[in-house]
Amino acid sequence: MDRGPAPVPAPPGEPDGRRRIPRTDALLADPRLAEAAARLGRGVVKAAVVAAQRRARAGEIPVGSVADTAAEALPGTAAGLRPVLNATGVLLHTNLGRAPLSDAAREAMLVASGATDVELDLATGARARRGRSALAALLDAVPAAEAAHAVNNGAAALVLAATALAGGGREIVISRGEMVEIGDGFRIPELLAATGARLREVGTTNRTSPDDYAAAVGPDTGFILKVHPSNFRVTGFTRAAGVAELAGLGVPVVADIGSGLLGPEPLLPDEPDAATWLKAGADLVTASGDKLLGGPQCGLVLGKEEYVRRLSRHPLARALRVDKLTLAALEATVRGPRTPTDEALHADVEVLRERARRLARRLHEAGVDAAAVDSEAAVGGGGAPGVVLPSAAVSLPEPYAARLRQGAPAVMGRVEDGRCLLDLRAVPPGADDAVAAAVAAATEGR
Repeated sequence: MDRGPAPVPAPPGEPDGRRRIPRTDALLADPRLAEAAARLGRGVVKAAVVAAQRRARAGEIPVGSVADTAAEALPGTAAGLRPVLNATGVLLHTNLGRAPLSDAAREAMLVASGATDVELDLATGARARRGRSALAALLDAVPAAEAAHAVNNGAAALVLAATALAGGGREIVISRGEMVEIGDGFRIPELLAATGARLREVGTTNRTSPDDYAAAVGPDTGFILKVHPSNFRVTGFTRAAGVAELAGLGVPVVADIGSGLLGPEPLLPDEPDAATWLKAGADLVTASGDKLLGGPQCGLVLGKEEYVRRLSRHPLARALRVDKLTLAALEATVRGPRTPTDEALHADVEVLRERARRLARRLHEAGVDAAAVDSEAAVGGGGAPGVVLPSAAVSLPEPYAARLRQGAPAVMGRVEDGRCLLDLRAVPPGADDAVAAAVAAATEGR
């Protein structure tokens, strides 16, 4: 029988109440912990019990509160990921998983978590194309595309295009000004070179004309790559060739829009979208699904059927394919209601200010040094660089930033000018009570 760690003898003259620490097996029989073991797994609950026993032996908690302490320390799920309220003012925060999914997408994933017809035609009983309904949703949303394919992220879409269309030493013609780093040290040139393709750089950092591309196109050209520099801006004496200017050079044009917009977004006029670039003459458009589209992490490929087919039938496509949960969430995102990302992008700043005032007033009445202030938010996720979104925030003393990050739920704000700002643009309106409760808990625990 598992009796847990042996109790530590009490020093001379010290009461030996710590010897009465309940055994591990007795604690695991507690109804709360037994239920949690069935839901989370015995190992997770036992680890919480042992940690509570250790704290009791160290005199940090009363012996009688070991079971309570263990129960309070248990996570909400068997996974280690914790929910976070994004109050940073960055709508698509990479460290927080970028786009939060809509309720429709979450429900679709729950349904898909069981046995589904992901590769089965229920009418005939025969095998069917994987993800057909999700891909049909994309084509309905982007009529300019003849075909669609999905892989596990945006970089994978580029890798698959490079391998299928220029692998084996063929050339990819790309502007020097578009050989970007996409984050965490990953660079487009290195990513493409790893496929076996050769890069043919044209133009300069700030100016590349259609003639530069035309001069580089030859028998060894696999395709021209047009990359939207989504995470930086080059201003001043600049020139970039548009998709329409490249479409008549006799080779395929692959255009990476990055952000995942399927159609134009008036608030972000400089962000390219799949429909516009396909109409301009791109043969393939690649994008990320978890940015402005507001869906799960995936890479999208849209365009002419002959090229999409070459990508989808390439052996590498199997290694890069998405699972049924992603396909379900992608379809629900495209067909379903507005996403949290879209709602945050279009939030009315006056409504945000009123929310901030109410929340600050509520906290101030509870004795917290809180004030409503104007703020500036950003799209994030490598999209819309330089675009400022007017917002509103609740300002708190700086120490709250660390306390709120460690709360349940965790609240992630930002520190600015010696204050902790909780920007409300990416916080759902229904979460204001949760923010207030988190601040109250952080105040009591200081």
